[in-house]
Amino acid sequence: MTPKKLFYPTQSLSYPTRRRFLQFSTAALSAVALANCQRRQSESPTAEAQPNAQATNSEPLYIYTWADYANEEVNQRFTEKTRIEVVTDVYDSNETLLAKMQAGGGRAYSILYPSDYMVKQMIDLDLLTELDHSQIAGLNNLLAQWQSPPYDPNNTHSVPISWGTTGFIYNTQVLSPGPMDWNDLWEDTDRFAGKITLLDDVREVMGATLKSLGYSYNSTNPAELEEAYQKLLELKPAIASFQSFGWEDQLISGDLVLSMTYSILGNALVLDNPDLDYVIPNSGTSVWTDTMVIPTTAPNPDAAYAWINFMLEPENSAFAVEKLQFATPNQAVVDRLPKELTGNTDLFPTSEILAKCEGIAPVENAIEIYDQYWTRLKST
Repeated sequence: MTPKKLFYPTQSLSYPTRRRFLQFSTAALSAVALANCQRRQSESPTAEAQPNAQATNSEPLYIYTWADYANEEVNQRFTEKTRIEVVTDVYDSNETLLAKMQAGGGRAYSILYPSDYMVKQMIDLDLLTELDHSQIAGLNNLLAQWQSPPYDPNNTHSVPISWGTTGFIYNTQVLSPGPMDWNDLWEDTDRFAGKITLLDDVREVMGATLKSLGYSYNSTNPAELEEAYQKLLELKPAIASFQSFGWEDQLISGDLVLSMTYSILGNALVLDNPDLDYVIPNSGTSVWTDTMVIPTTAPNPDAAYAWINFMLEPENSAFAVEKLQFATPNQAVVDRLPKELTGNTDLFPTSEILAKCEGIAPVENAIEIYDQYWTRLKST
């Protein structure tokens, strides 16, 4: 098995528009079989990065990130090591992040957490700093498929921090037996009767439907897209809403029976609610990566480099993984995790499942067809 083939079958990776943060005390992870903004100071960077070095100024580090990665204990640990205060703001989609940066509202932030496909888009818009790798320690610990990912060759502008899958979560007390693949959603729509939610994300929903038909998540074939749209129309009576988050309480109570979701949320919910089960579809799904970047407008790049080094340091990163429950692309971190965490194949899927997965790649002009069908589907 070749890891790059598993994760990067075409171009860039996934297109998640995701997630609400839920605080849990422990994480469920598993091992996986794969795996230039200059400093604002006069002296030249040292040849070897110093991840625990104190910043040269006392200005806070402002971070703009997914709520999944916002955690006061992690921030406090960083402050204790560096004496740099951390202030975190959160967003709910890559598009919100981009819009804020383009409108000039992101000038306060020195660290951002865009997903893989958004990294490429932000590079093209000249919004990201070219990283000085001499100031970063630990990049060599990244698993092979993240050493030079296609969305950012050689990690020139970004450092991967986490990855995951898209699947569905269901209430075992309401739905039995549970679905094992995308096609199962169409087996008996009467059984669902307006009690499932799909992600509010055209590429994920259309991609999963294309996958159920045996096509690529990233198809640009008009006939295949039409077939996927028609199949989604068949499922429409079972769909309560298109929601990326906000459905959790209804699923737990049994008002919903199933929701399409991302692994970082799917696994967290299961930990606190044993009646729920997160499923990675047998035929495969999408795989996404989230990253750390420094915007070209960063007011405190020194602190930004300190944060990146902190999150790459195995002890600190393992602490964050257990607190926040994200799958790490850092082999040195995986090696530190307890076996009860490294055995969860829902968070780190088996190589057999990953071999069937795809990242969500650009579809160029075909996105107009996707959007047309999406508008029609949601208004029907």
